[in-house]
Amino acid sequence: MSDDDAKRLREELRQLEAMSDEDIDLSDIPETTPEQWAQAERGKFYRPVKDQVTLRLDRDVLHWFKLSHEQYQTAINAALREHMERHRPGS
Repeated sequence: MSDDDAKRLREELRQLEAMSDEDIDLSDIPETTPEQWAQAERGKFYRPVKDQVTLRLDRDVLHWFKLSHEQYQTAINAALREHMERHRPGS
C-alpha cells in the first residue's frame, strides 16, 4: 500500500468515525431476522462459548469417535448439538 493510499484510508476512517449512527445510510442493507441468524452457518460469524467439562462416556463410544474423527471432541460436540436441535420444544 502506498503512502497516498494509506493517508486516504486514514482520512476515510476518521470521517466514518466522526459520523453519528443516524448519519449512516443503511438503506441498501436488508433487514436480518432472528430466524436468519439462527440458521446462519455456525462458526462463520459466531462461535459459541465453550466450557471445559469432565464427561464419562462408554469406552467403545469414545474409541469409535477417536478412530473415526481426527478432531473427535468436535465431532462429539456436533453429535450432541444435532441431538439437542432434534429434541428442542416445537421441533
